[in-house]
Amino acid sequence: MKLPLFPLKSVFYPGETVPLHIFEDRYKQLIDDCRKEALTFGIPVYIDNAISYGTEVQLVEVVNSYESGEMDVVCVARQVFKVLSFQKQIEGKLYAGGEVEFLEIENDADESLREEVLQKVEELYDIMDVPFTKTSPKQFNSYSLAHKMGLSFEQEYELLLMTRETDRLNFIKSHLQTTTNILIELNRTKDVIEMNGHFKNFDPLDFQDFKL
Repeated sequence: MKLPLFPLKSVFYPGETVPLHIFEDRYKQLIDDCRKEALTFGIPVYIDNAISYGTEVQLVEVVNSYESGEMDVVCVARQVFKVLSFQKQIEGKLYAGGEVEFLEIENDADESLREEVLQKVEELYDIMDVPFTKTSPKQFNSYSLAHKMGLSFEQEYELLLMTRETDRLNFIKSHLQTTTNILIELNRTKDVIEMNGHFKNFDPLDFQDFKL
C-alpha cells in the first residue's frame, strides 16, 4: 500500500491520540489533502538515521488554524507498518510517500498477564508517589500506558515492532520490575544518607568476646 509519509523522531501506538503542530508547507498540503480526500498518512519513526517502521494515522480534527497557514491538528494512530520504499516527494506533491506493509498484530495475551502488568504499573506509580487511575485488565493493553512507564525512545521503538501482545506485556513487565527495583534501592540509599546525618546511639562492644 502507498501512503503519504511524515517522518518524525517519535513513536505512536495504535489507538493513541496524536497532536501535531503543522508549520511546513509540505505538511500543510498533506493535511489539506487529508481533509479533502479522507487520506490517511504514515508517521515512520526516524531512528539511527533511518526509517524502517511507523504507524498509520488518520486526521480527526483541525483544532486551530493560524493566519500564517500553520495548524494544530489531532490525529488517531491506527496500524503499525514496515516501510518498503521511500520517496522524498510524491509526484505532483510537496510531501514524501512510500510503499508500506502493515504488520499482523496478535492480541493473544491472557487476562492474568494483563492483571500482573497492571499491578506492577500501580506499584511503580506508588513508589514514585504519582496518582494512578485503576483500569480493568479487560480494558488494558500494552499500548495504553506505554508512554507512561519510563521507557526510553529506543525501548518504545522496540515495543512498536513486537507483533504479539504477550511479548509486549512481558517486555513491559521486565522493564517495570527492573525500574521498581532501582527505585527501591535509590530510596533505601536516600534513607541511609539522611540517617547518617543524625546522631546515633551505638551499642557498646563487649571486649571480652574479642580474640586477637
